[in-house]
Amino acid sequence: MNTRRTTDQNESFGMERDTQVIAERQVADAWQRIETWLNQNAPATMDTLRPGASEDGLAEIQRAIGVRIPAELKALWRHSAGVSAEPGRDVAYLLGEWAPMHFDGIIQIYERFMSSQQQPGSEDFLIWRPAWIPFAAIDASDCAAGLLLDAETGEIWHWDRYGDRSPKFESLTVYLEEMADILEAPGLSNGAKPGLLNGALVWGPPVDVNQAAHWIEFTG
Repeated sequence: MNTRRTTDQNESFGMERDTQVIAERQVADAWQRIETWLNQNAPATMDTLRPGASEDGLAEIQRAIGVRIPAELKALWRHSAGVSAEPGRDVAYLLGEWAPMHFDGIIQIYERFMSSQQQPGSEDFLIWRPAWIPFAAIDASDCAAGLLLDAETGEIWHWDRYGDRSPKFESLTVYLEEMADILEAPGLSNGAKPGLLNGALVWGPPVDVNQAAHWIEFTG
């Protein structure tokens, strides 16, 4: 029996588990900051958040797409698995004006792009990688563009239906922490500012004239 190999394997597994635990805690901490802000300032947005996913639900979506879901994304989904939207209600509250996707939409987008990638003649074009897991989109019903998490590298990428695929954030933790930082200290934002519209978090100033007339920038 090669005890050295067994020891190395155990140490490697232990380090991987420690990394997962840290990632889970960091995401949970960032999300708690975001949720605390929403509770205090944007109750209408809080009302749209779906409950956290069960372990069975997480296992089901992992089976559906056939990709091991990273610990940090599971941690986010345990707190909230997407949004429930009504027609005309703004739910794109994530940084960058993105709406968290529910599991049905995630599976649909994943299967659509993977099917396109596997079509004859698509070998020379990057449409979708197996490790890419979409988790946010323009809104709850429009999936023309969004954000994905690369399960291999942990990076957050932007995608759209026209073929843009570009990295945006080092990790989900970095993305959520940046959002939490800006909510708590709006002056940190170099782009869209957090604001309130009918009790909901809306990044702006809004382009829509009617929304802009009622939107109130949050200054802390």
